[in-house]
Amino acid sequence: MKLAKAMATVAGLTGLSRVFGFTRDILTAAILGAGPVADAFFVALKLPNFFRRVTAEGAFSVAFVPIYTESIEKEGREEADAFASNAFMVMLSCLSVFTLLALAGMPLIITLIAPGFESDGLRETLAIELSRITFPYLMLMSLTALLGGVLNAVNRFAPFAFAPVLFNLCLISALLLSGHFESVGHALACGVLFAGAVQLVWLCVAARRAKIHLKLKRPQFKDEKIRRVFKLMGPGVIGAGVMHINLFADMIIASFLAAGSISYLYYADRLNQLPLGVVGIAVGAALLPMLSKALAKGDIEQGRDLFNRALEMCLLLALPAAAALFFMSSVLVTVLFERGAFTSEDTYYTSSVLMAYAVGLPAYIAIKVFSTAHWARQDTTTPVKISVKATLFNILLSLVLIQFIGVVGIALATGLSGWLQFVMHIHALKGHEVASFDERLKRALPRIIFSVIIMVVCLIVLQNIFYDLMWVEGTTQIIVLAGLVLSGLVSYGLSILLTGAVKPEVIKQYFKKA
Repeated sequence: MKLAKAMATVAGLTGLSRVFGFTRDILTAAILGAGPVADAFFVALKLPNFFRRVTAEGAFSVAFVPIYTESIEKEGREEADAFASNAFMVMLSCLSVFTLLALAGMPLIITLIAPGFESDGLRETLAIELSRITFPYLMLMSLTALLGGVLNAVNRFAPFAFAPVLFNLCLISALLLSGHFESVGHALACGVLFAGAVQLVWLCVAARRAKIHLKLKRPQFKDEKIRRVFKLMGPGVIGAGVMHINLFADMIIASFLAAGSISYLYYADRLNQLPLGVVGIAVGAALLPMLSKALAKGDIEQGRDLFNRALEMCLLLALPAAAALFFMSSVLVTVLFERGAFTSEDTYYTSSVLMAYAVGLPAYIAIKVFSTAHWARQDTTTPVKISVKATLFNILLSLVLIQFIGVVGIALATGLSGWLQFVMHIHALKGHEVASFDERLKRALPRIIFSVIIMVVCLIVLQNIFYDLMWVEGTTQIIVLAGLVLSGLVSYGLSILLTGAVKPEVIKQYFKKA
């Protein structure tokens, strides 16, 4: 399967998930708002997701997928599936114990990650209650991620990419049924737990249909491949952990700010995650197994082409997305969230935070490609060093900026730390044959940037023309937003074709069957 086609499969289904995700966020904003209960729930939601990204989709996946792919190439599917079975049981055993310990120690955990809640008894109590409901999601989703990595390695990208759709449907259902729970926060927490079970069942069925035979048996911790996974996970856990410590650093700092600050970060990040999730997840899911396979075969030329085409497609999508989020932040937040419990003041702070996040969006998407180049070579150490430096920079800069621009400073520090990582990755990849930039990428980049400028000018002119209509509540507002989005897409699409940043025949070639 071609890289672009694999990325399109993942991106398309991830995009579908984001549509349901926005529906969920619109309902959440209207029903839950941005107050103490919302802050408590968002802490409870981020907690298992943080550990999941460290143990599963972060460190574990980048260690497991290259070894599993190598096993398929050198030993065949039967041996590879036996390795995957053992990895599944090892993860199940470890995370079962970890989950029980976390549930028992939840008051201490909340004190550590949201110390500002201590002065607000309601937020602290709710955060503990809701986190105890959501935390088992860690184990369920980690097992789901392992199965997703196995399916991706055999070019079955759709099932795992569809799983987030199920998550969003479960939370939408929870919101609609929230009247039957103690609070909206309790309803959403139960929805998270149920979603984890549904996604695991879905991936188990998909694996069986793909003729991946995983056997439940006693875990073998001393297995040679498992030892290799743990060895690679060592720096990977630190790297993924350090990267996501940024999230907790943001939460800790925001917990000392006014009530609602954590919610502003959450809602803005949801919009920022649309391009970051769609493009970033797509490149990570598609590129890692393909690049690992190319390197396992010693095909440097194919590996270099995969790296450059992935980076080219990321920049092609990330640069206009970042510009659109920055220049359309107010209208986006107003139309999507400002209703019910979500006030105009919430819109002001959320849109300001969104602009700050958008600054770093292209860098974070490009980092996905750079990191994958390291992981495919089974180098998990270099990304760690970069993550540590960037995290320290992010925390220190956040503490400085909040003195001047409040919660917006947290998001701006996150965005700027992304560009620091971008520069450090480029420096670290110098001399790597696979990660060297080819002429096609160098030729396309300035044309992409020029096309983005054309799009921005178009958006600014149209926003000035239709300024008064943008704030008229109801259908008019939605039509104006849809018109702006469509105009941005058309102007950018025509620009990249006219400048030659992308040629029609190249797009057709991307999607030819392998």
